[in-house]
Amino acid sequence: MNVTSQSVDVSNVHKKYNSHEVLKGVSFHVPANTVTSILGPSGSGKSTLLRSINRLIPIDAGVIRVGNQVIGYEERGGRYHELSDRDMCRQRQRIGMVFQNFNLFPHRTVLQNLVEGPQVVLGRSKRETEAEAHDLLASVGLAEKATQYPGQLSGGQQQRVAIARALAMKPDLILFDEPTSALDPELVGEVLDVMRRLADDSETTMIVVTHEIGFARDVSDQVVFMADGVVEAAGPASEVLDPERSPRIGSFLARGSHS
Repeated sequence: MNVTSQSVDVSNVHKKYNSHEVLKGVSFHVPANTVTSILGPSGSGKSTLLRSINRLIPIDAGVIRVGNQVIGYEERGGRYHELSDRDMCRQRQRIGMVFQNFNLFPHRTVLQNLVEGPQVVLGRSKRETEAEAHDLLASVGLAEKATQYPGQLSGGQQQRVAIARALAMKPDLILFDEPTSALDPELVGEVLDVMRRLADDSETTMIVVTHEIGFARDVSDQVVFMADGVVEAAGPASEVLDPERSPRIGSFLARGSHS
């Protein structure tokens, strides 16, 4: 996969819904070509933060950079100016996103789901994009499903198609928003296996919001633990996922071991 992976800097990010402050000054750094897993109890702000990174949710304060670009803004004369919708869409093209509920086009085949973005948004040729799409489907174990529709696939297969679709845009960064949470337990493993193989690809920067503690421990270069809208701990999994680190982390890990 020919991409240019990018680092991510989240600096003092705040987000409030009415009087409820969801993010309370979140900061952390994601080096290029690494995997960062974001863990924490429900309501800690994980998904809000992830969606802020590609500005699906605008933030109230702080700065998010992907590579040398400030997300949602351009810097002119020492001041930030909000991007137009067109420029924001162009910036967002470089950030892949895999959602909980797949978000595939139900009326298009698997192959059509993969090629639409590269053809319509990037203006690439049908021949080239279809060849790459077939390669991507093979890489996620779905080479034989190209002509089927999403409704004909299991949830795990649909999520693997969604991962392939994100990769088809050759993003600098891929965001995963609890990609296994909508799946039946017996289908979770096939999606995590694809993500593990992707994590082994040194060209890819991944940020994964997940409740899969084992995946985070095994695959992540860094774990960020969030609670109540703040980062409670960030660093190597062996350090952050230590039940002795804090009562809150210990409680979270204990719940995860019984789920």
